[in-house]
Amino acid sequence: MKIALLTYSSKPRGGVVHTLALAEALARRGQDVSVWSLGRGGDSTFFRPVDPAVTVRMVPFEHRDGESVGARILRSIDVLREAFTLDEYDIVHAQDCISANAVGRCIRTIHHLDEFITPELAACHERAITAPYARICVSAAVANDVRLGWGFEPAVIPNGVDAQRFGAAAQSGRSHWRTKLGRYVLAVGGIEPRKGSLDLLDAFARLRSDSGNRDLRLVFAGGETLFDYREYRAEFDRRAEELGVEPVILGTVVDDELPHLVAQAAVLPFFSTKEGFGLAAMEALAASTPVVARDLPVLREVFGNSVAYASSVESMATELHRALLAPRNPETGRALARSLTWDEAARRHVEFYSSLR
Repeated sequence: MKIALLTYSSKPRGGVVHTLALAEALARRGQDVSVWSLGRGGDSTFFRPVDPAVTVRMVPFEHRDGESVGARILRSIDVLREAFTLDEYDIVHAQDCISANAVGRCIRTIHHLDEFITPELAACHERAITAPYARICVSAAVANDVRLGWGFEPAVIPNGVDAQRFGAAAQSGRSHWRTKLGRYVLAVGGIEPRKGSLDLLDAFARLRSDSGNRDLRLVFAGGETLFDYREYRAEFDRRAEELGVEPVILGTVVDDELPHLVAQAAVLPFFSTKEGFGLAAMEALAASTPVVARDLPVLREVFGNSVAYASSVESMATELHRALLAPRNPETGRALARSLTWDEAARRHVEFYSSLR
């Protein structure tokens, strides 16, 4: 089959990571795969090398100062629509709202559901759910939300995880991030409402108030986003100053270094208010790093008893402290991560594609 996978960015966000890993696994199964994306910020390639068996079609997308989020997203749709060649492919598989709106008839993976106030964005979100002729979710919890909200029955195909890469980082013996940062709590993702960053900040301040944790640092890695979170970031900075916390903001970390950064963390909090799967947390488990997650049905489904759960700032601080003092047996998490492979995800995708032809 000739398959097009479409994503909205060249930067390291969860949906982009998913798209590239799935494309490479599909190519290993002998499929003819192309990945289409918008080259944001002048990018002509993705944030990491892509297996040459996968064709990369990067569509230039210029930055415009002062452009609103809504205007930028609508322009993203128009630019990708103008460039995309629908008739080349047997399967067109959009991985996000932008690409689903851009390409017309397609399959859509709904990673998680958003809520938009802006009418244009709300309409885009709605079309990206209702217009595709078939849908996939990476967890049963999100599939159930789609079923309840729209009456559709998405297929459920979980993410894979590159467990070997993160496990190898844990076994490498390297400690350069610990040497640089000391003992640290690592959040992977931006400072934004969906990631629960303010809750994490408050929980960290409580955690560090314990005499045994005063050397801890709070570190953020990643953060590429299409949205404007300046007001939330301003509130975060104000609150951090009030609490006496000085977070380390690394921004985007080179792909080869991310497994080492994760493996050397003392604990990884995962306090998202909405998730479809939780790939960053699964990568942490593969690296034997303990995880404390917000108590959401989707995370209970995906992680079972391999992580600790918390639902309030107080319990987040308590569980982070417990993870530092007496972490769970890491083999439970490692085994879970090893069981979720991109090759199996690709096999199930091919089976699903074939059922629709």
